[in-house]
Amino acid sequence: MPSNPVAETVASLIPRAKQELTELVAFKSVADFDQFPRSESEGAARWVADALRAEGFEDVALLDTPDGTQSVYGCLPGPEGSKTVLLYAHYDVQPPLDEAAWVSPPFELTERDGRWYGRGAADCKGGVIMHLLALRALKAGGGVPVTVKVIVEGSEEMGTGGLQQYAEAHPELLAADTVVIGDAGNFRVGLPTVTSSLRGMILMRVRVDALEGNLHSGQFGGAAPDALAALIRVLDSLRAEDGTTTVDGLASDGTWDGLQYTETQFREDAKVLDGVELVGADTVADRIWARPAATVLGIDAPPVVGATPSIQASARALIGLRVPPGVDVQQAIKLLETHLVSHTPWGAGVSCELIGHGQAFRADTSSPAYEAMAAAMAVAYPGQEMQYAGHGGSIPLCNALAALYPDAEILLIGLSEPEARIHAVNESVSPEELERMSVTEALFLDNYARN
Repeated sequence: MPSNPVAETVASLIPRAKQELTELVAFKSVADFDQFPRSESEGAARWVADALRAEGFEDVALLDTPDGTQSVYGCLPGPEGSKTVLLYAHYDVQPPLDEAAWVSPPFELTERDGRWYGRGAADCKGGVIMHLLALRALKAGGGVPVTVKVIVEGSEEMGTGGLQQYAEAHPELLAADTVVIGDAGNFRVGLPTVTSSLRGMILMRVRVDALEGNLHSGQFGGAAPDALAALIRVLDSLRAEDGTTTVDGLASDGTWDGLQYTETQFREDAKVLDGVELVGADTVADRIWARPAATVLGIDAPPVVGATPSIQASARALIGLRVPPGVDVQQAIKLLETHLVSHTPWGAGVSCELIGHGQAFRADTSSPAYEAMAAAMAVAYPGQEMQYAGHGGSIPLCNALAALYPDAEILLIGLSEPEARIHAVNESVSPEELERMSVTEALFLDNYARN
């Protein structure tokens, strides 16, 4: 990276950033309080609040959101008449999954092979640190040229919508000219990327009931309806033979005309085993950014160890459905529920419970903020031009902010490139990407103020 004052300052702050990320990763801040102590999330929230106060933020507050979690807010006033930029990240994380599969403990930031490993290192505690680094670099160079609001969510990974509901009830709180969502990432390490679209998300539990109680499979098997077998048929109905998602009435033929994703690169990024085919048809970008995708996230059924020869009376599953921009999530919810009910065999009882949802998002990439970001990325990533990519994941707050502030420009950047393995075991962040993206954000804020 060519020498410039912002880059030099950020580089000097990386050791401090590593220590801070170590402290933040140590909190087991999974916003599922049936699995993890609420105190862990509350501790992470207090850490973020203290960090904002230390940087001179005013009105720092822990916001009690309707889903029972806390989001952290603060405002750093800029020069009189300056524009307002909202910086977003989240401190909650996904569960570590199989802790035994982690090479190093998931809640201990560990350096290995040039990367920093730990749950939340990239998604999205690293985003919190990125925002802090950018602001510190600007302060060292003379001051932050815009008014900055920071909001750090406490339940983004759960999809329960607490911050959305809070923002809708307090619409003045997050009002800004531009919003920078620090929860996306580059298409690959070293390629500066803004995410211009997000798929929406639906989380739904489905339960199938067929018997009053479990039965002996030898005595009743062959005639008694098996709830687990019925559920398996329901789940199988969500996929065509080639793996394409098939929810009755939901189109699955969208196309993506931006940055493309080769099958070879995708197989490498996704760690697909040799000989295993990809699912779906047409381009990878079509499949992961422009079309719906159903995933069975979990099944309640007897484990293999300790199973008895019984016909199951009841069974349930948690289904995730990603929906592309252009599809209304409320309509998709109705279609998914209707599909699950209509594909339940043998007249078995079926019930569906909506757990969470969020609309898809598509950005206006012709706005001045995108010009300022492109110029910033050209400096932070010399020789590279800013690319536009989609993202198969969901950030429900994006559409809530777009609805509340229709004139605001919304950009999505971050640290979650493919090597980060977010949501999987051995999640990590590239310290070089943290450095370059912090420089990018600082230069963006300066460019945006001047434009």
